[in-house]
Amino acid sequence: MSDAIQTRQRTPSKRLLPAMAMLTLAAGHAPTTQAGATFKIDDTKWVSIGAGLRTSFQAAESGAGATGNKWSNDFNLDNIRLYVNGQIHKYLKVEFNTDCQTCGNGGEVRVLDAIGKFEFQPMVNLWVGRMLVPAERREMNGPFYSSIYNTFSSGTPFEPADYNLTIKSDGTSAGSFGRDDGATFWGAAFDGRLQYAVGFFRGLRGGANVDDNILYGQRVAYNFWDVEKNPGYYTSGTYYGKGGDILTIGVSNQYQEDGAGTAVDHGNFRGTTADVLLEKVLGNGGVVTMNGEYKNYGITDGYSQASRNGGGGFSMFEGNAYDVSGMYLFPQKVGIGQVQPYVRYVNVMPNASSDRNSYEGGLNYIIDGHNAKVSLSWEYGDLMTKGLNYTSTAAGDKNNAVKVGFQWQI
Repeated sequence: MSDAIQTRQRTPSKRLLPAMAMLTLAAGHAPTTQAGATFKIDDTKWVSIGAGLRTSFQAAESGAGATGNKWSNDFNLDNIRLYVNGQIHKYLKVEFNTDCQTCGNGGEVRVLDAIGKFEFQPMVNLWVGRMLVPAERREMNGPFYSSIYNTFSSGTPFEPADYNLTIKSDGTSAGSFGRDDGATFWGAAFDGRLQYAVGFFRGLRGGANVDDNILYGQRVAYNFWDVEKNPGYYTSGTYYGKGGDILTIGVSNQYQEDGAGTAVDHGNFRGTTADVLLEKVLGNGGVVTMNGEYKNYGITDGYSQASRNGGGGFSMFEGNAYDVSGMYLFPQKVGIGQVQPYVRYVNVMPNASSDRNSYEGGLNYIIDGHNAKVSLSWEYGDLMTKGLNYTSTAAGDKNNAVKVGFQWQI
């Protein structure tokens, strides 16, 4: 997640070519909201390049079809992202990011973000193309700017745009990685304290969406203490004390007529969430961070439990869920980084299906904020085994899992 933005020229700039040749030699002078190296073309044009990697090892109890007390052992390439971004005019920017969207199945590099940006003033801006659908903080953080490595794999149910890893038109996809094709108006008022984003997107493609209805997404957040400073309407799960004292409450909503179910039994989808981030820098330099999230999802005017039990279609979650976590960043350095222990609890309560939860504890080793860190976690519960199965017969054991995750970003 980067505010580095790509520019394309009709003809190569003579000043751009030497800068590109020096890419491996220079770090550039990027603003704090940009990643990687930034190269100035002229007074209004620039190009920025960056990259991000997340890779992990997980051992899970009785996983991968094992029996008895056996454990699965998996090495995973979770994300590899390239950021190639830039500015072509004082008010016009472009963002182009990629990711390995099927990393666990060999890996294919695909378009993550492709955004044309009209940024006029703090109160009103417009992004068009493929981008994050306004949602709860976890989605706006993305994996690289969350406070916990397992934020998605051990979290609350997905939004429509996160239900499938790849974009398809067969009634099983409404985007990928929280992104969808559409447009978003966003901005801030009252000295940046009130932040909003309102978007219009394709949503579910085919299947239950027989009339090709639009998905609507909105998010509003208020900063009670220091104002969070992020590019666009993105957020972070922690600032490691660098953002001051933070207390922000946000509310988001997504709605699509015929946004769930099958072509013969379709229902209207609504997903409402509320989230809070509290981060306090203590007198000794330590940092306390707490994240909370509540979800209420509903499907009306169709998509019966019988159809859900039959399988197929776009089987969105319906019910309630919440996710709470707390952590403490010790001020002292240990080697090249700081130690940050954390605890987390997730509870998912589907309608007409069995509840599932997860207990998690771990240690983050923070080397350079979101740019370099290592995470060690332990998880226990049946959220891992029941997964996205919301049928009335869903079942799964409470198992243990241990994960080591690595995150590098420039």
